[in-house]
Amino acid sequence: MWLITGASRGIGASVARRVAARGDSLALVARGTGVEAVADELGALPVRADLTDPEGVGHAVDAAVERYGRIDVVVNNAGIHRGGRLERLELDDFRAVLEADLVAPFELCRRAAPSIPAGGAIVNVGAVVGLRGFPGDAPYGSAKAGLAGLTKVLAIELARAGVTVNLVVPGLTDTDILSGLDDGVRERLVGLVPLGRLAAPDEIAAVVCWVADTPYMTGAVVPVDGGLLARL
Repeated sequence: MWLITGASRGIGASVARRVAARGDSLALVARGTGVEAVADELGALPVRADLTDPEGVGHAVDAAVERYGRIDVVVNNAGIHRGGRLERLELDDFRAVLEADLVAPFELCRRAAPSIPAGGAIVNVGAVVGLRGFPGDAPYGSAKAGLAGLTKVLAIELARAGVTVNLVVPGLTDTDILSGLDDGVRERLVGLVPLGRLAAPDEIAAVVCWVADTPYMTGAVVPVDGGLLARL
């Protein structure tokens, strides 16, 4: 049974479709109503929850365990993006991104861990900016760098329970985060990618599923970035 956050669109929805095609059960978590449409399509359990609220995290975990009895895989994919150069960045925006992209995954791991049996997995979804600096991306970069560190700590802590914890690092992916950029900016970003294109969400989803299925890998950082980290 898989619990996937940010599952109403993008990478999360693509992971959900791959998992459903395998015949595995799913709990799909998101704040908006879109999660219900994806859940209906896949025969999954929809859970509307704000994961920046500890009660929302508890509701998501409790709903999944009540329906399925346990959680075999957690995919921490939900997040928000707000940016701005240091002199223009609002402290509230910085804190909001940390809450959504780092504190919420920590709390979900903490609450879900007792329900994950030996052989289970946690897959956190990071970002290139968490490993390399990009101007104007202090909140997102800080949160995703923290998620990389959290992944390594939890990999050690949960190893005794037989649970793996790994980080998948997408590169520039054709999701809503990039859809708001003008064509010139998108073109410049794509020009940084050695493979010369954006990733499709399903290409990231394929690696998330592979990582979850790999029993002797834990604490790993797995880039799926078209060569972006190799170039920078």
